[in-house]
Amino acid sequence: MSGSIAQGTSQTHGNTHILHFLVRLPRPMEDVWPAVATREGLTRWCTAVDVLEPRLDGAVVLGELGTGRVTAWDVDRVAEYSVEGGGRVRFHLERQGETESVLRFTREFQGETDSESAWRTRFERLIEQLGRS
Repeated sequence: MSGSIAQGTSQTHGNTHILHFLVRLPRPMEDVWPAVATREGLTRWCTAVDVLEPRLDGAVVLGELGTGRVTAWDVDRVAEYSVEGGGRVRFHLERQGETESVLRFTREFQGETDSESAWRTRFERLIEQLGRS
């Protein structure tokens, strides 16, 4: 498998927007986890990361996404970062056989600061990066 990004879905509740993506990745969960749960990994494909304390309630500074805390942390499976202004970024990994994985992604934000196309571009970079690993 070379990786694929299913059509994203979007919901709006007042001023809160929620994006969901299902991304099929050509690597096992153990190889994908560092890309969503480490400073270096996120910086390569998502956003510049100044701080990421890899633990529940650890501090995060996620470039243009914001500053906040780690609000969910299940090693090798779930990394969730909540940032100022009601924003949230959640990566939930699931095993897909022995050599592949699925990323269930949620992005919650206020206002018009993010878009489905911006996240699709990020996921294309992630798939490309994992394909080189």
